[in-house]
Amino acid sequence: MFNKTKPETGSSSGLGIPNPPEPTPYRPSETARPAEPPRPAAPATAGTAGAARSTNLSTLSAGVNYEGNISGSGELQVDGKLKGDIRVARVVIGENGSVEGNVAADVVEIRGRVSGTVAGKSVKLFATSRVEGDVTQEQLSVEQGAWFQGRCIQAKREAPATAAPSPAQAAPDRYQPEKPVAPALPSAKV
Repeated sequence: MFNKTKPETGSSSGLGIPNPPEPTPYRPSETARPAEPPRPAAPATAGTAGAARSTNLSTLSAGVNYEGNISGSGELQVDGKLKGDIRVARVVIGENGSVEGNVAADVVEIRGRVSGTVAGKSVKLFATSRVEGDVTQEQLSVEQGAWFQGRCIQAKREAPATAAPSPAQAAPDRYQPEKPVAPALPSAKV
């Protein structure tokens, strides 16, 4: 009644159902790897325009006291307390962060407390910030509610490396109209 051997009738059993495919042996080199998420483009170099962010972010965690100077070319997030100077490319002082020392960076964002001088190309004081000291910057942004005690010094921007203007194109010491203006009185000499 039951036959233990398979019939040699092609690719289907007698009921019109195709035979299952033969199992393939496991080969580790052929396993499918999950697709990696797309990676962001490499950050722009320092010479390019735009606010490219570095991937070198270091964090000083909340609840920890640090003492000493920090310098480098990356980014720094301060959520704890630091006694010392900071010199990095970009620094963010968090709402619970505090720095007792000088802060120098291209981009400075302060949400917490700083007691010391702040210097940067772009300095942002958020509503929760408290700064005691002088700020030297090219661009300054102060939100309503920020507390600032000290002097604000506008740094001079570097002139682009172009040819020096001729004396005729140079800015005069006082206003010079483009067209000569006729004297108000005809008898007056110019």
